[in-house]
Amino acid sequence: MDNFDQLVAPGYPVFLGSEIKQAKPEDAFFHVLPIPYEESVSYGGGTAEGPASILGASWQLETWDGKSNPSARGIYTHPPVDTKAEPEQVIENIAAATKKILDAGGFPVGLGGEHTVTYGIIKGLLDAGFTDFGVVQIDAHADLRDAYEGNPYSHASVMRRIVDLDIPLYQLGIRAFCEEEVKTRKTYGVHHIDADILVPRNIMKIDLPDDFPSNVFFTLDIDGMDPSIFPSTGTPVPGGLGWYQTLSLFESVAKQSNIIGFDIMEFAPIKGFHAYEFSAALLTYKMMGIVERLKIK
Repeated sequence: MDNFDQLVAPGYPVFLGSEIKQAKPEDAFFHVLPIPYEESVSYGGGTAEGPASILGASWQLETWDGKSNPSARGIYTHPPVDTKAEPEQVIENIAAATKKILDAGGFPVGLGGEHTVTYGIIKGLLDAGFTDFGVVQIDAHADLRDAYEGNPYSHASVMRRIVDLDIPLYQLGIRAFCEEEVKTRKTYGVHHIDADILVPRNIMKIDLPDDFPSNVFFTLDIDGMDPSIFPSTGTPVPGGLGWYQTLSLFESVAKQSNIIGFDIMEFAPIKGFHAYEFSAALLTYKMMGIVERLKIK
């Protein structure tokens, strides 16, 4: 499994490199950005190893995702973002890498890393000139604390940093949050369908509010899905979304908006359990496929 003949950095294979050659950046639509940042995880660790493990597992994928071949649009895998710095600098590094992708006309696919990473991607979108967009989040946690353990850049505060920028937010699958976060939702007008409604009713699609921005960045924390599918995350919470429900919800959002990027966060591989790494890689590629099929219409 370690015989990778296409690497973007030591330990970081090209996404789907067993099946495709690394595209030139200017020829690629999908730009995969590994961001191995792990600083504030509050329970289990390992998210820094998430991006490399997903890239490695992607070598077991087929180019045909069951409906189309997303790789035909071109996939370029970037070297990992430098995360060996103070949080503020890491955020700026992520923002700069994201802006570079957008300036070149690419579609960013972020691979984390803890969820703090998403704040850097959002800053990159703003720096690239995107001003009217919303964020849709699948997650087990609201991540709306002003700070956690004194850290405003904690993964438990990432969505608070985003709504502080006056970016509309729609949360799906939340099932672990505190009283402060309930108040924050009301203060900022955060839209939400929590897991206790979403999962038992098996809701497969949603309608975004009429005033929600047409441009949407989609962030998917792996712990938003049920631990029976992904125990490979730092803070698993029972009662999460299923595989097909997650993809269906993403597609329902993509059909009624212009997806400008997405990320997969908080994947923490478990040594010896390749199924989870493969599932994370497949999830990434399935989401690419949904975007690809809607973008070419």
